[in-house]
Amino acid sequence: MASSAGELLVEEAPFAARRGRLRRIGRGLVRQPVVLVSGVILLSVFLAGLLVPTLAPGGDALHLDNVDKAPTFSGWHLFGTSDLGRDVLRYSIEGLHTTEQIVLLATLIATVLGVAVGAIAGYRGGWVDVVLMRIADVFGIPPAIFVLLVLYFYFRPVEPLKASLIFACLLWIPVARVVRAEVVSLKSREFIEAAISVGASNTRIFFRHLVPNLGSTITVALTSIFGQLILLEATVEFFQLGESETSQPTLGGLIGAGKLYEITLNAGWWTWAGPAFILVVVLVCANLVGDGVAEALRPNSRR
Repeated sequence: MASSAGELLVEEAPFAARRGRLRRIGRGLVRQPVVLVSGVILLSVFLAGLLVPTLAPGGDALHLDNVDKAPTFSGWHLFGTSDLGRDVLRYSIEGLHTTEQIVLLATLIATVLGVAVGAIAGYRGGWVDVVLMRIADVFGIPPAIFVLLVLYFYFRPVEPLKASLIFACLLWIPVARVVRAEVVSLKSREFIEAAISVGASNTRIFFRHLVPNLGSTITVALTSIFGQLILLEATVEFFQLGESETSQPTLGGLIGAGKLYEITLNAGWWTWAGPAFILVVVLVCANLVGDGVAEALRPNSRR
């Protein structure tokens, strides 16, 4: 009975601390209007990418009577039309839809894998820590872009699911390292020592006390790899290694194809500038949101 009461008191402290931390984070984000605006823009663009291709299909329709038109309000071709008469804005959103699938799934897989490896390595320590971190070091030795290009070429055609797995296999490493360092720090905190003193099992300490207190660390790592994923995916697809053999184009693939058509077929510059503009907006907003979240989570930041 005393042990149960002791565990309850031990659990109340970190829970209250988490609630206070969430309130501080909320106040920190509210005081950063640029971050809030960037978040709204990013959410709006992503919702458009997710919903438009599903609710209003037909982006592949050809209009040969409206070929290679410059951006105009006439017919609402704000990004112009391609050499086949397709609306550039519309097929840019189609490309964003595929990019979102790849990036979101890869972020989820990389985060789950990185948190699992980092938390186990940091909590267990000893040879488990050494083995897991040496595996991470091996994966992190070659340059990421070189590995991605090789894997994309080897596994062609690269569908969204396959692409997500390829990206996740490389980007779990920074998550694992950050989580491991945080777990090592948390192990020496008073509430962990108190949980051990009242007889809590390793499993209970791990899932009840350590993992819930990794929220801020995971959030910062997640926002960091999210921006990296968007840029890496666009870079690889720019070389037409994924989109060329699949019916699901991405933003990077559309930029590469548009630039190629401009050089070889004298197509308009807007065929690649449209998807490039959307990519830049997503990248800038994602980085601003990531920086804002990191600033709000920083203990010594001004509230």
